[in-house]
Amino acid sequence: MTSCHLAEAPIKKVAIFGGTHGNELTGVFLVKHWLENGAEIQRTGLEVKPFITNPSAVKKCTRYIDCDLNRIFDLENLGKKMSEDLPYEVRRAQEIYHLFGPKGGEDSYDIIFDLHNTTSNMGCTLILEDSRNNFLIQMFHYIKTSLAPLPCYVYLIEHPSLKYATTRSIAKYPVGIEVGPQPQGVLRADILDQMRKMIKHALDFIHHFNEGKEFPPCAIEVYKIIEKVDYPRDANGEIAAVIHPNLQDQDWKPLHPGDPMFLTLDGKTMPLGGDRTVYPVFVNEAAYYEKKEAFAKTTKLTLNAKDRQ
Repeated sequence: MTSCHLAEAPIKKVAIFGGTHGNELTGVFLVKHWLENGAEIQRTGLEVKPFITNPSAVKKCTRYIDCDLNRIFDLENLGKKMSEDLPYEVRRAQEIYHLFGPKGGEDSYDIIFDLHNTTSNMGCTLILEDSRNNFLIQMFHYIKTSLAPLPCYVYLIEHPSLKYATTRSIAKYPVGIEVGPQPQGVLRADILDQMRKMIKHALDFIHHFNEGKEFPPCAIEVYKIIEKVDYPRDANGEIAAVIHPNLQDQDWKPLHPGDPMFLTLDGKTMPLGGDRTVYPVFVNEAAYYEKKEAFAKTTKLTLNAKDRQ
């Protein structure tokens, strides 16, 4: 088999973020543990820094204090003059940017793993921001293979008009890790174990990469975002229907035209329109009610890792 060698400089600096959302406790719990005893995340020749990103929100066990830290790493917010009048998370974003960025800078971090939980039935999910990133395609393939037979899905958030401005985006290789279902403010042992394994396999891949291992050409299945879907609403903007029982907990499963999406209180079913099968993700996510998102539609495609010479 022809090998695909990733001709890149060695990875030197890796950060593991927990508590970007203060009520998603698996990442908080793991990062606090690794700050006390980080032996399991250390690899030869690699600097690995665990970090609590939103300590005030963690202390209050809430998603955020003033605004969503995971949506404000854009030039506008990062460029604002520092003052006490700025929202807490904007000030924190600037601090994080100076500690771990700037993207592509001489002292910036190569990889940031950002640890999240979801109340949706997403299982183990890796979030990819760039479909052309061969290094991460290879890494995700390695993680998926290492976790098997436990499923691990890849969510591609590359979109021309949906801009996320994530906390991890300041790294050369940003990696979102999302594991659920888990309620906000709760720890589950099974979810903890799955996230811990995902980080282990990711760090093992980096170690192999730094030692010069060649990886065979690979392909991964990904789910690329198409659009976000709001709940049906009445004239006052109030939610008028809930996720249909047939759709609840069916993240990653095909949703065909005519399949039920929502159910009103008087028993009316509201089906998927159009002529295209989609794959819903983040179905009925608790944190997205304020964002007016019932779920996101995705399409399934395959990404291939190509030679980098």
